[in-house]
Amino acid sequence: MLARDADVIVVGGGPAGAATAWALARGGREVLLLDKARFPRGKPCAEYVSPDALRHLDAMGVLDAARAAGAPALVGMRIHAPNGATLTGDFGAARGFHGAHDRGLALTRPVLDALLLNAARQIGVRVEDGVAVRDVVRDATGRVVGVTTGDGRERRAALVVGADGLRSVVARRLAVGGRHHGAPRVALVTHYADVDGMGDHGEMHVSPTGYVGLASVEHGLTNVAMVIPAAAAKGAASDPDGFVRAWLLANTTLGPRLTRARAVTPVRTTGPFGWRVRRAWVPGAALVGDAADFYDPFTGEGIHAALAGAALLTPYAHAVCAARDARDADIALAAYERARRDAFRSKWIVEKVIGFVVRHPAFLDRLARGLAHRRDLSDILVAVTGDVVPHSALFRPRFALSLMRAWIFAHA
Repeated sequence: MLARDADVIVVGGGPAGAATAWALARGGREVLLLDKARFPRGKPCAEYVSPDALRHLDAMGVLDAARAAGAPALVGMRIHAPNGATLTGDFGAARGFHGAHDRGLALTRPVLDALLLNAARQIGVRVEDGVAVRDVVRDATGRVVGVTTGDGRERRAALVVGADGLRSVVARRLAVGGRHHGAPRVALVTHYADVDGMGDHGEMHVSPTGYVGLASVEHGLTNVAMVIPAAAAKGAASDPDGFVRAWLLANTTLGPRLTRARAVTPVRTTGPFGWRVRRAWVPGAALVGDAADFYDPFTGEGIHAALAGAALLTPYAHAVCAARDARDADIALAAYERARRDAFRSKWIVEKVIGFVVRHPAFLDRLARGLAHRRDLSDILVAVTGDVVPHSALFRPRFALSLMRAWIFAHA
């Protein structure tokens, strides 16, 4: 048997990869993290860290540093429906629910990723950026035993973790049946300065042609993340900056607030969304974060799902490294898949429901109009997206009945 380069090879240095590597190294494993990018690097992302995600940042010892970097606190979300109705909710106001934190943060990815990677390095993870993974290495039985990098070098480990995002090379090489759901959508992300009226709430502005999220980040900038159908994005190919600005100015709510605003970073594009693998493991390898699934960025849970997924994978990855034989290792990975589905099942259902409502403006118009008189229900809905309230709470009969009454009230 060839010598191993590490106990675990993690492919991808974003939140999912850095958190997975940190947790495994903290437990005594030798971890090698590889990423094709050179850090720090920009990343198209809403850059929203939900209240419950702060619990994971705190565990990694980077929460204070994130705040010191100037990350503004977000107390909740404000959703603007196409008809002008507004739904506002606060993360910490949901009655009967109390999380470790009642505010989120908004922090640019170069800063956040650097904090997480440095935490991983400090605990012993070997980080090699600028190293592209091209394929996985399999033994004679088909089991994954390592990866091949762009220079043709093989790196071997007891477990390979694919945390390399939406266009995951590892997921494609594992052939785990990834598929897209619904009409393809893409995001165009930039940062603006001097946007009027930005406060301590994140904003979502929905129109019949898509939606855009805004949140204050450090240095007084505003993250602008627009999501539109992939077909519509073809019109942005020649001038993405002009396309985004024209879309924003045409919005009756946002347009007047952008008279002094100017873009300070180029538009970056990512997508299509709606990706989910059939299963998040094969013998010798596992997937975590966006490499395993990413449905729609409307709820802004990508960073939280990455950090929570890393925490979920950790004990099963340890079990693989400690396994006496391949059978025990596979039992651990199969258990990870079951735990992952149990943990995220309600989240996936809620994402699909929200996605349907957002893609059908009449539904959102009616919902926002009805909830204008029920701030308590709005608080719960927003707190769910902040992971303060469990997603399963939306399926409780009492909440469903209250939501139905608000829906009826909207037409009274």
